Amino acid sequence: MFLRAQNCGRNCGSSFFINADLKRHLQTHTGEKPFTCPNCGKSFTRKESLENHIRIHIGEKPFTCLLCANSFIRKGHFKNHMRIHSGERPFTCHECGKSFTQATILKNHQHSHSGERPFSCGQCCKSFISEKHLKIHQKIHQKLFLCSFCGKMFSQLGYLKEHQKIHSGEKAHMCSVCGNSFSRAKYLKEHQKVHTGEKPYKCSHCDKSFSQSGNLKIHERVHTGEKPHRCPPCGRSFVTSSALLSHRRKCRQKLT
Repeated sequence: MFLRAQNCGRNCGSSFFINADLKRHLQTHTGEKPFTCPNCGKSFTRKESLENHIRIHIGEKPFTCLLCANSFIRKGHFKNHMRIHSGERPFTCHECGKSFTQATILKNHQHSHSGERPFSCGQCCKSFISEKHLKIHQKIHQKLFLCSFCGKMFSQLGYLKEHQKIHSGEKAHMCSVCGNSFSRAKYLKEHQKVHTGEKPYKCSHCDKSFSQSGNLKIHERVHTGEKPHRCPPCGRSFVTSSALLSHRRKCRQKLT
């Protein structure tokens, strides 16, 4: 049996063999998003995308890497992550020979050779080489949620609610080991590594490992020589903001 591909018909070059796939794709042009999250109001074109999104709210990450203990909401993200460990790059560009871990990254890369920008914004007609870049751009047009305490704006209601916990002092996530509380589940999860001894963040320059990504970032500056925190009055630079703050007190005294 011969299957005939159906063109999108919206001048984007996409074609599909399955009607359901074509229907889902057309929603990217019409903007139709029938599946809405009851927690934050965000909407999706597919039911599966909504189910994956809801895992963010409940903190569920069912796909765990046995090599580094990183967990993932989606199976596809887990499979892509495993290629970091295996070094597998199965998707190769026939134009320049570069290889990639994901088919979508290869496809976006190929647009750089052709000059094609197939992803267009329906509100201002700007075009982009990848769907990711289009989605980032579309946030400009989204309704913004304003924090009444500090004036900061957010693209999603859920992000605003999380942010407002900083002002209210609400710390709903408590560590069962030491009783420390945190405003976000991810902060609690980072903290708990102190108790478990887990150090998943490994330095690419030496054998040191860290329980928190921020500590690894600071440590790597020892190898790179990066000192991003600069004192404007005297021009000295420092590895950490706390070191700069300590210096500024002394620097201020000298200047006065």
